Amino acid sequence: MTERSVAQACRAVLTAAAPGDKVKAARAAARDWRLGRLAFTFDVAMPDRPARPNKPELLPPNRMPKRGKGSEHGRIALIHAITHIEFSAIDLAFDAVGRFGGEFPRGFTDDWMRVGGDEAMHFALLDRRLKSLGSHYGAMPAHDGLWDAAAETAHDALARLAVVPMVLEARGLDVTPAMIERFSSIDDGVTRRILTRILNDEIRHVSAGTVWFESACREKGFAPETTWQALVTRHYRGLIKAPFNDSARSSAGLSRDYYQALAVE
Repeated sequence: MTERSVAQACRAVLTAAAPGDKVKAARAAARDWRLGRLAFTFDVAMPDRPARPNKPELLPPNRMPKRGKGSEHGRIALIHAITHIEFSAIDLAFDAVGRFGGEFPRGFTDDWMRVGGDEAMHFALLDRRLKSLGSHYGAMPAHDGLWDAAAETAHDALARLAVVPMVLEARGLDVTPAMIERFSSIDDGVTRRILTRILNDEIRHVSAGTVWFESACREKGFAPETTWQALVTRHYRGLIKAPFNDSARSSAGLSRDYYQALAVE
């Protein structure tokens, strides 16, 4: 029997539309890679867009309904929004391997296959939490901003690392502590524990992005901080917003030398 390639395993994740199927494919890919069952070859292309379920309806960010703060609906809407981010993050991790893994040493694939497995686990935990609150993933609209960032950086591994782990995931380090505090204040210990787990894992994900970005810059003779600033200015449409969780960013190796020059209050 011909051994399946790591690229084929990644493509299987990206082409699975149903959430359950995507999680299953992600877990299988991460496990098979860890156990040495996948060939380190990149023999198939990644799709331009990942398969998506019919729900949630995907809207531009400016058309998203406002989440009512303090209400039960607002709590579920916030959990739903985080669940959608984690669902998109599954595809981002496996796309990074399938699209760019051949440009890096094997350790890059080790790291991003593990990240993909983490994101699938995060999604599954949040999906279960929504169901326990009488809702489900897809019950509300969501926006596709994360995949827009992937499409914008599909041609350039350095740009992808600069924008996805080092901007978008780093933003998660900034905002998640306040969300943990919010769920603590309403005695939702289950969601608080899930978000604490996610925050700790995301530090490792931002670290992987920073390590591989710096490694690629060294190889090309680029200065990491100014290269990052140029790539983010070119490929990221949002703002680098203060305040920052400097301690979590620093734990991930992402120093203020990167983002301070682009920060807006």
